[in-house]
Amino acid sequence: MRTVILTTFVLAIAAGGCARSEDDSKHTNVPADNTKTNERDRDKAALTPLDQGESEADRTITQKIRQAVVQTDSLSMTAKNVKIITQNGVVTLRGPVKSEKEKLDIGALAQRVEGTKRVDNQLEIAAN
Repeated sequence: MRTVILTTFVLAIAAGGCARSEDDSKHTNVPADNTKTNERDRDKAALTPLDQGESEADRTITQKIRQAVVQTDSLSMTAKNVKIITQNGVVTLRGPVKSEKEKLDIGALAQRVEGTKRVDNQLEIAAN
């Protein structure tokens, strides 16, 4: 019985992955070129989420900023997924947002969180 259910599930996933919609024909099959972003992220000076401070204060700051960002209805899903990294009270924001307003709004949210000493807003406005 488990084999039948598992096989059915796998086939359903495979079929779903192969299905094409009419909208697919409108898009080119050109792979995204993230070369510059990837090179920048390999720079030893570039902070990543792995650089998150381990202190309770740093973790709390990051958590409060993330909650504020997620609860802000005016922000796009892209903006809600930015990287938030806190080290010794200094917050670094990285990733794409859809507009200058989103960049400024997230920076302001970060600055308002108690314990934030400084915000390094490295958010980038994504090309449409």
